[in-house]
Amino acid sequence: MKNLLLLLVFITFLGCSSDIINNNCFSNFSFNETIDLNNAQYIDIQVPGGSSITSVAARNLIIIRRTNTAYKAFDLKCPENDCTTPMTFDGLKLKCTCSSKEYSTLDGSPINGEGCFALEYSIFNVGNNTLQITR
Repeated sequence: MKNLLLLLVFITFLGCSSDIINNNCFSNFSFNETIDLNNAQYIDIQVPGGSSITSVAARNLIIIRRTNTAYKAFDLKCPENDCTTPMTFDGLKLKCTCSSKEYSTLDGSPINGEGCFALEYSIFNVGNNTLQITR
């Protein structure tokens, strides 16, 4: 009976897999910037569905307005660190021009296969058409 129990425990551990998101491709850094949506360069994110590519604190970012109150922001640096050219955005997904890898703008996950996630920032609406972008 003891051997059967040990066998079941062993089989259970063999079936386990990690659910950890592979987002260790970027070194830890802190980022805390605010942007004023009244600035003309952000006119495209005045309405839901709009996006704006911008440089904030020496980082190339894309800011996407999902709804009236929800935003997403991603770094345009290729997650695999194999390219110095910023990723492109086609309205639905991010694409690394060097490796042709594509990333979802829902959560930054790679669309085909495994690998690093695109670097996502947190965005908070702090009022008066001002967004705070942090990492």
